[in-house]
This record gives sequence, C-alpha cells and structure tokens, in this order.
Amino acid sequence: MSYIESLLEETKIEWKPLGEFAAYEQPTKYLVESKNYDDSFITPVLTAGKTFILGYTNETDGIYKASKKPVIIFDDFTTANKWVDFDFKAKSSAMKMITSMDESKVLLKYIFYWLNTLPSGLVDGDHKRQWISNYSNKKIPIPTLKIQKEIVRILDSFTELTAELTAELTARKQQYNYYREQLFRLEADLKPLSEIGEFQRGKRFVKTDLISDGVPTIHYGEMYTHYGIWADETKSFVSEKLVDDKKLRVAKKGDVVIVAAGETIEDIGMGTAWLGDEGVVIHDACFSFRSSLNAKYVAYFTRTKQFHDQIRKHISSGKISAINSNGLRKVIIPVPSIDEQERVVSILDKFDILTSSISEGLPKEIELRQKQYEYYRDILLTFPKDILVE
Repeated sequence: MSYIESLLEETKIEWKPLGEFAAYEQPTKYLVESKNYDDSFITPVLTAGKTFILGYTNETDGIYKASKKPVIIFDDFTTANKWVDFDFKAKSSAMKMITSMDESKVLLKYIFYWLNTLPSGLVDGDHKRQWISNYSNKKIPIPTLKIQKEIVRILDSFTELTAELTAELTARKQQYNYYREQLFRLEADLKPLSEIGEFQRGKRFVKTDLISDGVPTIHYGEMYTHYGIWADETKSFVSEKLVDDKKLRVAKKGDVVIVAAGETIEDIGMGTAWLGDEGVVIHDACFSFRSSLNAKYVAYFTRTKQFHDQIRKHISSGKISAINSNGLRKVIIPVPSIDEQERVVSILDKFDILTSSISEGLPKEIELRQKQYEYYRDILLTFPKDILVE
C-alpha cells in the first residue's frame, strides 16, 4: 500500500457547503487610486484573470495584508483562482476574494487546492452572483484537520518545485536574450541583406486549403504559435494540385522563412530556418531568404533587438502590421566567417534547447511536474465514495 493510499484509508469526511467555512469579499476598500505603476514600487496591484499582477504601486493606504491573512483571488468567467499570501492593492471591485472563516476547521489552502479540481463548466450565468449561486452552496469534502494539513503539505511541495523550475526558466531566458544580443555585436563585415541573398515572397492561400497530408506548407499564422529557430517538418500541408494551379512558391533547404505580417509591430520579422530535404510552400505574408549564410545564424539574428530596431521604421501599421521586401533588404547584418557563424549557432542552440524545447529542456520538465502535481491533487482530493458521510 502506498503512502497516499494509507493516508486516505478509512478517512472519514463530511460534505459541507463551502459558505460555512469561507467568506466572500469584493476588495472595494483595497482599491488602488493611482495608475502610476512602476516596477521599483513595492506593492503589487492585482486583478483576476491571466494578467493577475498589473504592476506595482507606491500607495501605502488601504493595502490588503495577505501576508497575515492569505486570500484566494478568483475569476467568475474562467473559474481560475490564485493563492495570494503577499500584501496587495486591487485594481477594481470586480475582482473576487475568498477568505477563511475558521482555520481550526478547514484550511483555506485546502479549499484553494480543492477549487482547482472543479470543472470550468461550474460557473455559468450572472457573474456578479457566482458566490451566492455556485460557490457558497457547493459542497466540499472535509476530512480531519490532520489530513488537510498533510494534503496541503504534499501539494505545496509539488507547487514549490514547479515554481523553482519556472523561476530558473525565466532566468535562463534572460541570460539567453543577453548572450544572443552580445554574440551579434561581434567584429565582422556589416552588409545589407540585399547584398548577400535574395528574397522571395510567398503566394496567397487560405486556411481552408490546408490538409493533413500532401506538400509541406507554412501558413504565416503558424509562425507565431508553432515554429521556432528551425524546422524540418511542417504542421500543415496543401495538395499538389493547389500548388500547380496557384503556382505557389516554395522555400528550399537552407532558406529562412520570415513572417512579414502580424497584429503588432513586435510580431513582424521572426525567422525560421527551413532544414527539411523537401521544399516548403510559404504563405504570401511570409518571405523566404536564400543566402550563403548559415540559415540558423540568420534565424537567430531575426530574434535580436538589433534586427528589430532596423525593421521597425519600415513596418506599416494598421489593422494588420506588415513589412515589404524593400524594408527587409535594407537590414544590416554582421557577416563573420562560416566557422564563426557555426560557433554562434552552437552557443545559442544550447540556450534554445534549454529554454524552448518541449522534449528535453526546462519547459518539458515544468510540464512533467505540472502533470505530476495535477495527478496527485486529483487523487488526494477525490475521496472514495464508501468513506463519504453526508
């Protein structure tokens, strides 16, 4: 019998409405007045949802002392909830808070972990009344305080490990960005891309043209969500007939596919080295760049501030931001020897694997730890029905 099995064996629990043990509050009296946020200030300003920390304020009045009394921040629209044990100000009273009524009966941290097991479909209807209509009446399984503490301890250990890995990933990404910028400030001939290679613009096709098998194809929208520094396989394909009928254009092995349109200026110019033996069809919102340079060297360069500072003035802004080949041709790139290009690529490859790889880097490790946490959370908070007592 495992430790967890023995922990839960013969555990008697009761089902009780959450509202008997937890209080609901809208943070009206903790609202921030100023929008003058600065990272040098001390107190974070919170909101519900993905953004969570909007910034930091120097206001000293009306701070919620979560360091003394932790709180659960939740969002009616997504059932997302976050554990907060640091002092804060709130952006608006639309943010919801759950606080403890009696820690001698039910730990708020136990409630927090249990809330994370609820399906997202729990919350429907009038979001202003979710505590009354859903949460406060929702019955929660209450084991002994001893069992609650042990469940919290186990889940805390997984959470802390994931947090440590996430912090390390953030630090490595900062290190990666720093070295990438420095490595492209090397002593070498500076040449415009127009002198060392040729650009080819793709031709238009639509998402409905994409199929699951056929001629390898890159749609410009996939450049932001699927492709990294290099690729030798594609997510999408088109038919040979479409290629022939529309005379679609193909990037060859060693070309760099550069995205030329996006919703923001920051989206423009990202490049992916195509290393597949077979050619790849490119969308008309992309260019392919062919040169004698190491393709990955060029792709890494398109991720630098040095590159984006040069193309920014050539980007047209509107509903969709875009750049044409004339703007890209003017970009100046350092051109060292092939050996030096390979050295730069070798260094940056190590950082890229560590910070981006979903098969062997930190993102993969974080994903595994998160799945492990969710697995044990669900085991610990899903009690066998034969030990439940109403």
